[in-house]
Amino acid sequence: MLTGRPEHLKTFDYVGLHRYSLTFCTDSRRHLFTHSQAVDLVLSQIVRAADEEGFAIVAYCFMPDHVHVLIEAQAETSDCRRFIKRAKQYSGFYYSKEFGHRLWQRYGFERVLRNDETTLVVARYILENSLRAGLAASVEDYPHLGSTTHPIGEILAAISGEYRSRSG
Repeated sequence: MLTGRPEHLKTFDYVGLHRYSLTFCTDSRRHLFTHSQAVDLVLSQIVRAADEEGFAIVAYCFMPDHVHVLIEAQAETSDCRRFIKRAKQYSGFYYSKEFGHRLWQRYGFERVLRNDETTLVVARYILENSLRAGLAASVEDYPHLGSTTHPIGEILAAISGEYRSRSG
């Protein structure tokens, strides 16, 4: 995992119909996302921020010490920087209120998806983080992932066919 203070792109305004892959790490990389109570609380606040800023959450995967989120703007006025600020502020406030300590590291990591990147390919990659980390035997077995726009099986099935057609 990258460390340090990541920079935003200087020539990009983060407003409009774009897609982003985001990673937020927990404070001191503590394993805070190991139970559903914490994950559900934080997810509800990320969804709240997404709704307010006009983003769909295409995929998310809570790892023990960080979360991956793939968001897609739904309006020309969707602002990724505002979404990040609200998502971390809301979830951090309610997490601290419930559990008594800080949730997030100050900075997160974002990547703007290029036009030629297929949304569901990136979504599948995010959902499979638990497999690569050895936390589950299958995506369906891991409890802390999902999408607000697609059933998990649809994401996995859609991309399986695409991979087969590209490799053949």
